[in-house]
Amino acid sequence: MLRKILLYAFISMTSLIAYPQSIDEKLVNAINNTDWFALDSIHSSVPKNSIHPYIETYSRCLIGNKLNRQDISIPAFKELFNTHSEYLDLNNMLSCAYMFGRDLSTAGENEFAESMINQTLDATRQYLDSATVANFTLQANWYKGLADYKPYQIHINGDGEGTVPFSIVPMGPKEKGGVLMQLRESSINGLPANIIFDTGCATSIISPEMAEKYGLIPLEGTTVSVNGVSETEGYFAMAKELQLGNITLRDIPFTVAPLSSLNDEADQYADVVSILLGNDLMLQLKEITIDFVTNNLIIPSSISSITRTRKPEAKPNMCFSESRLLLGKCDIHNNPLLMLIDSGDNSYGVVGEAFFENNKQYVVDNGIKDTVKQAGIGGIKINERYILPNTKISLGGHVADIPEIDVRTTREFGSGSECEGVLGLRTLMLYSFVRFNFVDFVLTTGIPRNEYIN
Repeated sequence: MLRKILLYAFISMTSLIAYPQSIDEKLVNAINNTDWFALDSIHSSVPKNSIHPYIETYSRCLIGNKLNRQDISIPAFKELFNTHSEYLDLNNMLSCAYMFGRDLSTAGENEFAESMINQTLDATRQYLDSATVANFTLQANWYKGLADYKPYQIHINGDGEGTVPFSIVPMGPKEKGGVLMQLRESSINGLPANIIFDTGCATSIISPEMAEKYGLIPLEGTTVSVNGVSETEGYFAMAKELQLGNITLRDIPFTVAPLSSLNDEADQYADVVSILLGNDLMLQLKEITIDFVTNNLIIPSSISSITRTRKPEAKPNMCFSESRLLLGKCDIHNNPLLMLIDSGDNSYGVVGEAFFENNKQYVVDNGIKDTVKQAGIGGIKINERYILPNTKISLGGHVADIPEIDVRTTREFGSGSECEGVLGLRTLMLYSFVRFNFVDFVLTTGIPRNEYIN
């Protein structure tokens, strides 16, 4: 949607105003290609008066939204609506309002987010279909529910850093070697809880049975569709207290939804997956190191100070997908890729059809042709694939050897057009650590574990 909207606006403007088009065109091309890193680089390297005012403001909106910089996106969205509204057609206005609301909520401004969404809805309702009205009403209700609390209050007990121990637990058939990260020393509202740490979830998710067991408080008017392999219905609810190692968190929102795949064969392994901690909470912690040598999550002791230390020279290598999933740059078999970073995927991971087309002969000659059943929320699906052995990956500054990776021959990722595959937990475990800096939006890795041990 964003691509066509901005290109339309740009074409309209070029017929009216004689601005230097080369810079504007570069920015538009970066947006059309969903290349937020290029957009950031171009925008930061040119004089702002050399860019058309609308494109300059809109670029800041997207840079802030996609690279987790609410201090940039929130003022930019305000400026966009207040001074450039003549360039916003209906679809563009709705898209911007949705992004603006998400950024306001991430920054804790839920009352403002609710008001803004409702004002947008009131101004456009007569032009909208019932599904769009329902989606925006849900967003407004979600922000209203959050405004009644103080989400993501974080306290590290003691003077040191936050430490959350985890175990690597088996998931799926034994011969497949699938594993997940289960947090230890964790509780919800005072009751011990088995929680899976899942960087591939945009929100934290809990099953209805667990939500009832742990006394989560439903938020009124927040029925929501949850996408997995298929779609299922859920709602939002609040956990008053979440204890993770020596970190106490209060007012933590969850999506409550059935986590069954509705397949007996798959669900026999799914008892461990009833509570998933997603990247909505991770973002609030500002920085997390997954230490695979000591099996601890490590959070810096002074969380609040990190918000003021974004380095101007930092080059982000992570961004958000359209559905707010966490994507990271990597290189697999000399192919630069933008991949979903998914500790909730129990395999080494998957690369998509673009990789297959670019390396078809190599994959056919060296891979093993196969089919795979993928289980997830709401069902299973069967896909054709090749298992490609002994592949090098460069991620976060270090190179490791992936024993095998799943190469799909057709597109199937639902995390946005920019996503080119999934890096699963077993690939992340190749490194001594994986660090997520959510301020600079930079992912770094430690040396591969085999080198660390040797």
